[in-house]
This record gives sequence, C-alpha cells and structure tokens, in this order.
Amino acid sequence: MRKIINDADNVVQEMMEGYVSAYSRYYRKHPEVNGVILKQRRKDKVALVIGGGSGHEPMFSGFVGKGLADAAACGNIFASPDPNTIYETAKAVDNGKGVLFVYGCYAGDNLNFDMGEEFLNDDGIRTAHVRVWDDVASAPRDRISDRRGIAGDVFVVKTAGAACDAGLDLEEVTRIAEKARDNTNTIGVATAPAQLPGVDKPIFELGEEEIEYGMGLHGERGVLRTKWEPADVLAEKMYEQIKEDTGLGEGEEVCVLINGLGSTTITELAIVFRKVKELLDKDGVKVYDTDLNHYCTSQEMGGFSITLFRLDEELKKYYDMPCYSPYYAKGELTGSAYEAEDEEAEAEPEDTGDEAGGEEEPALSRTKKGTITELTAEDAREMLIYIADKVIAKKPYLTEIDSAIGDGDHGIGMAGGMKKARAKLLRMKGEENVYAIFEAAGKAMLLSMGGASGVIFGSLYLAGARDTEPAASITAGELAKMERKSLAAIKERGKAEVGDKTMVDALTPAVEAMEANSGKGLLEMTKAAEEAARQGVEDTKNYVAKFGRAKSLMERAIGYQDAGATSVWLIFQGMREFIEG
Repeated sequence: MRKIINDADNVVQEMMEGYVSAYSRYYRKHPEVNGVILKQRRKDKVALVIGGGSGHEPMFSGFVGKGLADAAACGNIFASPDPNTIYETAKAVDNGKGVLFVYGCYAGDNLNFDMGEEFLNDDGIRTAHVRVWDDVASAPRDRISDRRGIAGDVFVVKTAGAACDAGLDLEEVTRIAEKARDNTNTIGVATAPAQLPGVDKPIFELGEEEIEYGMGLHGERGVLRTKWEPADVLAEKMYEQIKEDTGLGEGEEVCVLINGLGSTTITELAIVFRKVKELLDKDGVKVYDTDLNHYCTSQEMGGFSITLFRLDEELKKYYDMPCYSPYYAKGELTGSAYEAEDEEAEAEPEDTGDEAGGEEEPALSRTKKGTITELTAEDAREMLIYIADKVIAKKPYLTEIDSAIGDGDHGIGMAGGMKKARAKLLRMKGEENVYAIFEAAGKAMLLSMGGASGVIFGSLYLAGARDTEPAASITAGELAKMERKSLAAIKERGKAEVGDKTMVDALTPAVEAMEANSGKGLLEMTKAAEEAARQGVEDTKNYVAKFGRAKSLMERAIGYQDAGATSVWLIFQGMREFIEG
C-alpha cells in the first residue's frame, strides 16, 4: 500500500508540523517534543493532558481545545509517547492546580505515563490519571482494568475537559472522569487491515469473506474471526454484548457513538446506527445524543465500533457544557469563560547532543583485537553501538514477528531507540566510566522510543548502571550483577514474570545463565546467556500472553514467539559476537 509520506522515520514529526501549522490559530507545538498545546486556555484550573500513539487521528491532537484537553502528548505511530514527551507537555500547561492525564489502558501508555507523572511529582507538580478501559471484548468484567481503551476515549475526554473547565479541584475532576470511564462501553469489528507507514505488509490479514470481531485499535486480534455478516446482524451482536456486559435497561439514557476505524464511510456508520437505535427503542433506552464520525481510527483499517455512554444527571451536566476544537465541538461557545493567553515564544530546542544530525553516521571500528576479557568504558561503548547496528538491521524481522500477534510496531520502536542510543554513544568517545556508557544509552532509548518497549528496554541498560560507583572497567561478574539489577527493575516496573510471554521470558534465563557462568569469563558467560535467551524465545511460543496487545488473544497467541523476547536474544547475541571478536 502506498502512503503519501516522505520518509517513514519522519512521519510523526512532519505530520505534527503540518497539523499545528494548519491550525496555528488554536495550537502551538512544544518546541522540544511532539506535544500539541492549546494557545487560549484558562489558567485557573486543573490542566487536562491526553495522549497516546499517533495514527489514530484525530485522537489525540484533535481533542485539544476549549472545554476539552489543554494539551496532547503524541507518540510514534501506534506507540505511546515517551516519558519525556509526557513530562514536557504537561509541564507546559500546568497552572499550579495539578494535572489530570486521560489515556487508553495499554501497557506502553501505562508505563510511560506513570514515569512521566513521577518526573512531574519530583518537580512538585500534583498529578492524577484515568485509564480508559471501555473495550468489552478485550477482557471479562471481573478483569476490567485489563481492558483496552478505544473509542470511549471521546466521552471520557469530553467529560473530563468540562469538569476541569468548571474549576473543580484535582480530586473532583478525577472522580468525575472515572465515573464517565466506568459508564462507557465499546465493542468494535474489523473488516480490513491497516498498514504502518514504511512497512510493506498490513498489520494483519483478513480473507475476502472474513471479519475480526472485537479487534483492537492497533491490529490486536479480536475474540473471534468469523464470516462476513450484514450490518444489522453485526450491529445486533455487538449491541447485545454491551447490553449483557453492562446490564443496560429500560428507562436509562445513553449517548451513542458509531466510530469508523479509518476507511469505513459515514453511509455505513449510519446504517449501523439505524439498527442500534431500533434495538435501544425496543429496550426502552432513550438516546440523548448521537455521533457518527471517525474519531478513534487505525490508519485505513476497515470497520467500526459502537460506544454507549450511560448518563445520569451529573454526567449529563458536564456532557452538555460547550466545547470546541477543529475536529470536535458541542454547543455554542461565547468565549467569556476564557482568558486569552499571551503568545508564547517558541524557543529553539535545546541541543542535547542526542540527535545524529543529517550527516552519515561513521562506521564502527572495533578497537581491540581478539577476545575481550574485561569491559572497559570504550569496549562498552563500541559493544553497545555494535548491538544497536544489529537490532537496527533486524527491524524487518522484528516487525514481522510483532505483526503476527501484536501491532507490528516493535521493530520500528527498537530501531528508533537504538538509533538514538547509537547517536549518543558516538559522541561519548573518551568517556572513562563504563557505567556512564550504559546509563546514557538506556536513557536515550527510554526518552525516545515510546511504547512499553521504551521504558523496558531503556531500563535494560539504565537501571543496572544507575547509582553505581564509577568504574573504568567491569568484569564478567560485575556485568552479571548489573543485568540482575536491571531485571529486578524491569519486573518491578512492568510486573511481568516468566510465562507471561514478554521479554522477561528471555531476560530472566539469560541473567541466571550469566550468574552461573560469570566465573568462566566474559565470553563463556555471554555464550551461556545467548543460548538461554534463545531458549526463552522458543518457550514464549507455548505461552498465553498476559501483557501487551496480544493478551486479548488468549490461546490464539500460542505458537507465536514474543517480539520483545526476540530483541533480548538479539542483544545478548550481539554481546557475545562483539566480545568474541
């Protein structure tokens, strides 16, 4: 599929530049990160910041506006924004009354927004968050916090924005946003796949007469693949599942959103609503408001979702408050409640030295000959550059693996993070502290990758090296100790254990092999770690996913290897290859 782009690596940056330029009356771009900031916003209220992966347009940038969000932190295509983007975007709109974050419940978003909140809390800024989990197909009600956030974001953001503009304190706007979240339920169906920019295959495949029932926004497989069915049959099945899940009954009121996933027409959405309205009328449920639109999309994915937002008098009050953005509006705005913001100067981004610039990167030349027996700072720098080159070259392979049961963005994220780490490392020649090398590479990955991978793989390098005494070189035992520390931090942050079908399945046995073989020297230790990681990857084929996009597949994920575990294996393979020479 042809995409109207220039360079796949610059899609989000160029999109952001064009979007903000097109709507410069309303927005400015944060000068350092991919954050969209509302120019004219109230200064005497809790700030509302939303965010998530790009490619779901007009979510999230499109819901920045008066009576809506004050800013949006935008990640790469289908990947969460990194913690630095979240931190800087929120800091730019903080009014001293706290910041409320609203975002979809995905592993990457949860990890990155949590870390962004930690950074803000360190600065004395109060925060709270509401994770949207409206997708009834992605987990049973007794595991509601495992559900995905999809088109229900619209109603939660609308309600939260109104509550913030009402001048309520942080605790109260959080309560109201949670109430909106807990009364919002969605189910979707996919009829055709999407394709990531720069990737030559769709993120999933469907036969001509097939549909995926319960499909997620990132191409996560649904709960059932079945034959094509007419609109009325689909609509009734989907409505009945929401009704069964929520206990919706006679005398209640709802707002209805029929959301297209990217390529589905308004004509089709209207046909679906026709049936949904008939079913609601039959059950004695009043429709308070209706929206037929494309708000929460997945590139050009075919299909739609049905969202029901159950109202009471309190929620109705906030839903009725006016709001405006170029892509979403309710009611009439007088503008009297808003104070015009002074034009903020767009400072030049600070040169962090992490960008590679437009020059061709120099090729790596290994300084030492033969097998390395102890890692100096320069050895570590060259080794991590070698690993980065290896992972970057494996981008298509990692994309293919992730596309089987995920959203296909793991290869893109890993390659992007490794490019940032490589650029940073190239500028660190002469560094004498070996731990500073690992820390810098990990930080570059964590602050740039987004998605769950950014936090997790950044921590693989960063966590073990932090708070250590400077050292000119490290032994095999010290490297093993560092990786054990990183593993503990990753498990604490991500909560995954062996058997959950994550990178932990490869990292845990690799670390155990390092500890068992550290007395044999660097080469034998990394050989053992590489083999243990490889076996860990094989083992993931037998597991049901507990985290990430694949968790909703349950047994359907069996037989496929985990992309994150595969990246761990490649990293240890790169270690061994470099040390062996």
